Amino acid sequence: MSAQAERKTENLPQWKKEEVDELAQIIDEYESVGVVGIAGIPSKQLQDMRRDLHGTAVLRVSRNTLQTRALEDAGLGDLVEHIEGQVGIVGTDENPFSLYKELEASKTPAPINEGEVAPNDIVIPEGDTGVDPGPFVGELQSVGANARIEEGSIQVMEDSTVLEAGGTVSADLTNVLNELGIEPKEVGLDLRAVIADGVLFNPEDLDIDVDAYRSDVSTAAARARNLSLNASFPTATTAPTLIAKATG
Repeated sequence: MSAQAERKTENLPQWKKEEVDELAQIIDEYESVGVVGIAGIPSKQLQDMRRDLHGTAVLRVSRNTLQTRALEDAGLGDLVEHIEGQVGIVGTDENPFSLYKELEASKTPAPINEGEVAPNDIVIPEGDTGVDPGPFVGELQSVGANARIEEGSIQVMEDSTVLEAGGTVSADLTNVLNELGIEPKEVGLDLRAVIADGVLFNPEDLDIDVDAYRSDVSTAAARARNLSLNASFPTATTAPTLIAKATG
């Protein structure tokens, strides 16, 4: 820790100094350091996620003030603005794209509770609900689902958007979704930002379709080769073909 950082922590209680030191060690040890949101993750599930990351990344959850101090001391002030709510610091030697992909893949469906904000449109799909005729058909209709009784059960006649993204979930909607077993949100470590080699990456920078990207590169290479051949411009790739063509 630098002399300036030591001055900042000299008035802290010993346990806080030790915690900042632990955070600083993670920041110094790994090539990529990021901030992840952990809100809404049950403690057991969080422990499982930590275990799953073992060997790839390390997650440290601490008080926001101490995380902020550790990041500022390490010169990673650009990450500080993402220290809000329930968050943790993640360190890895993987590149940011791999980290983002792994964290997204580890997310699991979860029920949504009354009062929560819908992260995406909540849709009750078309089909047989499996529920016998009764008051539940009225509950479905009250939350905006196109439902009626047919062939001895309650049917949803078409995909029904019952709440748009950003809306607040009501108690009635929570009950309906629970009855149908619909889990409309994903729970997991939410990467807010990561710094690698001095470059700040936001989630939208890392959310790429690898297969589509690979296809674009292949297409561009093929078109470049064709251009080189048609222009009779020799390169290491096209020279053999041009020579064969000239020989012929």
